[in-house]
Order: sequence, then structure tokens, then C-alpha cells
Amino acid sequence: MPQASTFLAWLFRMPLIRRWSLMFCVKPENVAEHSHQVAIVAHLLAVIKNRKFDGDLSPEKAATIALYHECSETWLGDIVSPVKYSNPQITKEFKLLEQAAEQQCLASLPLELQADFADLVIQQNIDPTYAQLVKAADIICAYLKAKDELAHNNHEFDHVVAKMEPKLEQLRQQPEVAYFLDVFISSCNHTLDSLAQLKR
Repeated sequence: MPQASTFLAWLFRMPLIRRWSLMFCVKPENVAEHSHQVAIVAHLLAVIKNRKFDGDLSPEKAATIALYHECSETWLGDIVSPVKYSNPQITKEFKLLEQAAEQQCLASLPLELQADFADLVIQQNIDPTYAQLVKAADIICAYLKAKDELAHNNHEFDHVVAKMEPKLEQLRQQPEVAYFLDVFISSCNHTLDSLAQLKR
């Protein structure tokens, strides 16, 4: 009999890990929801790059990398950015913790499967082109979450939007991101009724 693995059990705890944990949220968000959304956006970005800007990416690979991009949080929980990046020493230590957690996640797999997941769960192993794409998707999803909270009059997220908007402008240098922002963003905070009335 093969040895039992805890890999799936750890990843299936993602719905228990709350994001934005030091902030009041009108609509709480967990890591599983976030990872799913990032996967959708990363997949879309890869398709856009291929169809519109002569890319040669695998949208499925982009989505899969995005699904696993927060796997270290199954061991560490969500570390909010203002804390994580509050000074260089804290940032360095958190990065080391994340790397150790990724290794722990990989080690929880049967040995014969680890090579297949090493380029998914170990962030340093990810192809830079895909890493850049998933990071853009991650920022877009965080921005949409913050805008949604503002739409519900939660001013805890004022500073998040203010910090995210310059990042989005920088991301516009990637043509697939610019296209995505122009085509998809505006409808994301619509009500159900207004969405139903839109043509597409």
C-alpha cells in the first residue's frame, strides 16, 4: 500500500483561511475563493495574450499555477501586506517562512508525485512569464475586492484602492492587462439587475 499523504487535506483547508484578517470586511473572503478568482483572471490574461498579442502561453497552465499560488498559506495563514512589507527585515523573514511552507507542502505529497508539483507550489521554480501573469491577476483580484468593499461603504479599503491604482497603471504596460482592464473591469461592481441589462 502507498503511504498516505496529507497534501489534499492541507489544501482543502483553504476555505478556513481568512484574507484581509486585520481589516473589517463587509463580505469576508477566504484563500480558496481568492485562488479561484486569480485562476480565472490568469486564464483570461493568457488567452488574451495569445489571441491579441502574439503570445504562446498555456491558459490551463496559468490557471493551475494560480490555483496553487497561495499554498504556503495553508501552513501560515494570510499575512496582510502592511505587516509583511512593513520593513525589510520582516519582509525577508516572512519570505523565508513562505519558502519553508512551500517545501513542506511539496513534501506532503508522495515522493513519486513531487516532481509534477515542484513547479506549481514552489514559487521560485515558476517560469517568470507565468509568474508575472499570475501576479498581475493577483493584483487585479485584490483591487476588485477592495472596490467591492468600497461599494458597500467600507472605508477600511480606501487606502487599499489608493495603493492599488498606481500598480494597475504600471501593469497596463503589459498589453494583455490593459485589454483586460478596459474590457472586463467596469462591469465587476454592477448590481445583478444592471448586469442583466448589459448586452454582454
